[in-house]
Amino acid sequence: MLAGLIITLVGLVGMFAVAPLGRHAAGLFKMVASAGFIGAAIDGGAFHSVYGGLVLAGLFFSWWGDLFLISNNARIFLMGVGAFLLAHAAYAAAFIALGVNPLWTLGAAVALTAPAALMLRWLHPHLGDMRYPVYAYVTVISTMAALAAGAAMAGAPWSVPAGAFLFYVSDIFVARDRFVAPSPWNQRIGLPLYYAAQLALAFSIFAAQ
Repeated sequence: MLAGLIITLVGLVGMFAVAPLGRHAAGLFKMVASAGFIGAAIDGGAFHSVYGGLVLAGLFFSWWGDLFLISNNARIFLMGVGAFLLAHAAYAAAFIALGVNPLWTLGAAVALTAPAALMLRWLHPHLGDMRYPVYAYVTVISTMAALAAGAAMAGAPWSVPAGAFLFYVSDIFVARDRFVAPSPWNQRIGLPLYYAAQLALAFSIFAAQ
């Protein structure tokens, strides 16, 4: 798993280093960083359990989402949203397979309703034709986060809720950059959170064994 961590860190540093050269140059290092978390998951035993296989599926869809989000094209961006939606669905299924506490899952889902509503209210004026895909995405990621909380209360390793929470927060910066206020700071803050989330979820495969 250490090799995957190092690959992700090298890719992340490289991404920021070549950012002045443009999004496609940075995108090459982005895909290296994303390959790192897939390698970490495989090294951690992703093929040895249902949970590991589902998390690996989520990481695989995330890799494709990262690739699609390099583009500024609206249709390709929509493909990226779809890939990440599938990733969160895979993570949600993984947490269910691991085991969740139903009451804590329900409580977390209720608690996440307020931030989801505030996020959609904030984004709505800027979404245009993307509003329905974004609504669906927020619903799925909120469900994933609620299931992660339920899994944690059922005895899942700390890396499960940590990964879900970090992913949830990182997506706020993606949405801000794409729809509200584009800024290099969105990536400077959001990308380290995102890769920390994916590495935490990859590590959870090993920790759950």
